[in-house]
Amino acid sequence: MTHDLVTDLRPLLTAEAAAEAPAAGTEAGDLEQAVWLRLLERLDADGPPRDPGQWLRRAVRAEARRSRRTRRLERPYAIEPVDGGGDPEQLALAAARGRALRAAVRRLPGRCPRLMEALLAPEDLTYREIAGELGISQGSLGPERSRCLGCLRRLLAPEVAAR
Repeated sequence: MTHDLVTDLRPLLTAEAAAEAPAAGTEAGDLEQAVWLRLLERLDADGPPRDPGQWLRRAVRAEARRSRRTRRLERPYAIEPVDGGGDPEQLALAAARGRALRAAVRRLPGRCPRLMEALLAPEDLTYREIAGELGISQGSLGPERSRCLGCLRRLLAPEVAAR
């Protein structure tokens, strides 16, 4: 059933996306991909639409509107961002700062070290994930983070002043 629906809708989607893409400021293929994803989500949740052609036209227009909104809100950089991987001296200094910060975090009281390590994790965990990992409520995470950052500031103040 899904295969037949996809086969039947492909030409219509290609035409609709090609028609809407220029005004949306996006590629037709990007619109198509977004609508296919939306269709798969729909099939998983509610089953096939009653009028697939009409649903597809509305979905293409909705994705085109979303693309236009995104383009209005996102602005390209005026210049290319600087690549941070160039100067060995700067890399060494950044690594030393990172080591000093991690050492200070380990000296924090209570569960602050675990909280700060979670916040500094390269995986960029959400508050929900951090709260689950630490076994605390998500609502108490913000105040706890503020308290830990205050402790970290006091701990680092003499080191920063010495420089």
